[in-house]
Amino acid sequence: MNTKQKKLLIRIIVAAILFVPVYLISEGIVDVSLPKWAVFGLFLIPYLTVGWDILRKAALGMKNRKVFDECFLMTVATVGAIALGEYGEGVAVMLLYQVGELFQSVAVGRSRRSISELMDIRPDYANIEADDGSLEKVDPDEVDVGTIIVIQPGERVPIDGVIVDGVSSLDTAALTGESRPSAVGVDDTVLSGSINLSGVLRVRTTAAFEESTASKILDLVENAAARKSKSENFISKFARVYTPIVCYSALALAVLPPLVLLVTGADMAGVWRDWLLRACTFLVISCPCAVVISVPLSFFAGLGGASSRGILIKGSNYLETLAGVTTVAFDKTGTITKGNFEVTAVHHSPLDDARLLELAAHAECPSSHPISLSLQRAYAKPVDRERVSEVQEISGHGITARVDGHAVAVGNDRLMNRLGVEFVPCHHVGTILHVAVDGAYAGHIVIRDQLKEHAREAMAALKKMGVRRTVMLTGDRKEVAEQVASEVGITDYKAELLPQDKVAAVEALIAENGGKGLAFVGDGINDAPVLSRADIGIAMGALGSDAAIEAADVVLMDDDPLKIAQAIGISRKCLRIVKENIVFALGVKAVCLILSALGLANMWLAIGADVGVMILAVLNAIRCLFVKKI
Repeated sequence: MNTKQKKLLIRIIVAAILFVPVYLISEGIVDVSLPKWAVFGLFLIPYLTVGWDILRKAALGMKNRKVFDECFLMTVATVGAIALGEYGEGVAVMLLYQVGELFQSVAVGRSRRSISELMDIRPDYANIEADDGSLEKVDPDEVDVGTIIVIQPGERVPIDGVIVDGVSSLDTAALTGESRPSAVGVDDTVLSGSINLSGVLRVRTTAAFEESTASKILDLVENAAARKSKSENFISKFARVYTPIVCYSALALAVLPPLVLLVTGADMAGVWRDWLLRACTFLVISCPCAVVISVPLSFFAGLGGASSRGILIKGSNYLETLAGVTTVAFDKTGTITKGNFEVTAVHHSPLDDARLLELAAHAECPSSHPISLSLQRAYAKPVDRERVSEVQEISGHGITARVDGHAVAVGNDRLMNRLGVEFVPCHHVGTILHVAVDGAYAGHIVIRDQLKEHAREAMAALKKMGVRRTVMLTGDRKEVAEQVASEVGITDYKAELLPQDKVAAVEALIAENGGKGLAFVGDGINDAPVLSRADIGIAMGALGSDAAIEAADVVLMDDDPLKIAQAIGISRKCLRIVKENIVFALGVKAVCLILSALGLANMWLAIGADVGVMILAVLNAIRCLFVKKI
């Protein structure tokens, strides 16, 4: 507990110690005779000890014309009870209310600390090597892009960069939720927030501190609370309307029945006392704190629980939308497949295979696409960019360039048709790159991609969760799309799509889905327009990608497609708990309010309906923080 919570606990204990003997005396359990004014004074001591801050907040609320809140309800109810001579019940209500307030404060604090610990990835310093070889600790904000920093064993990586010297293993659990360390060496990328476990690393920074992965993630998590769900907005509006209504209802309960009974000639002193006490009990029961506290806490804990598994959800509004997803559309490369392309064959080429690969690798060398990298690996020699000129990339078709003075075109069927080159169709399954040299067909290269390890399990998990339809959208050939869809268990696919065709395909799926939730999963770089258009955009394996964080609503911090089903599961669990708390809290209060109006509920039942329900609702909400690993 923090200092404020400890002080409240001490006040509660002191007040309880003072309250119990006085209550026993007032109830005649302890045979001590005291005048009424003395009993009143003795009860007033624990009441003010434990409740002075509630009375102060209620007074400030009235002064600032913000009357209707739980402090006002408790003040009116307890002061009214004491004024009616129910000293013990009035003090007990304030005492137990503060017990409930302390409990919810500690519970919320623990929830926040759990999330803070899970996301404690902000580095404190960066090591820069001085001229004499010693290490100087500097603020990461002061490190320029391109600076060589030193990361020693046990230290957190402060800034994104590329290793220039050293071999080690990194703990990326805070970023990805994956507990298994990853081995790194020269030319490997390291992300801020990771922990260096073994060797000394020298890293050349590739981003400023505020643009590094840790800063982006922390900014995303911190801003997530600002994006409220429909349920949270409803509860906020509900509380603003509900509290004044119950206050006026309590006033009516205290005044109208006695006025009606006035004509009967009943003992009006007893009547007024009875109905005023009912009204005070009504106010205690009606306090909406159980719902007002538990609903935002449920969403906050849900966002934190997801973050602990490497799933960053940008706000509770997206968490709520994610729970209603019934259709999931996927990009293929980098999402269902690894994007680790390998050249498997060269067909129908009048040139030597090595020469064809040399021309294709040089033509594609300006591109960082996995297909380009696979060609360079197959060529297996250094690519000389000086030999390449007049490079033109044609979206959805391929690339043209001049290599050693020859006009080289590398791309799909559409590129050959566009250039008027007659090509030989390939019947092998894989990505087919046709090559034309100086306007003549030079053969084609077959490239195959590998499925991700958990791709099949991910589709099965989605189906088990009630996702009715899975669709793959790809620019690859129909034969490749059909095989991949069949292997992983995807229900439908659309192939040979240009980038703009994917947006149209998603719009068509949204229309077919009848307004129900549609999620699109992409790599966050090439699929930004589609991620933005879908009801929920999920960027997979796009850790550190600006495009992913900007365009997507959910960012998966590693390449595991099983995280999609886990994200949907977290959101549904959170929404289920929110609904449970709303129904339970309002249901119990409705029953107790009726009993109170009928005179069948006393202050003890009232405080049970208020504090007891609040404690149970908060405990239920905290369950959102705990997420099982798939």
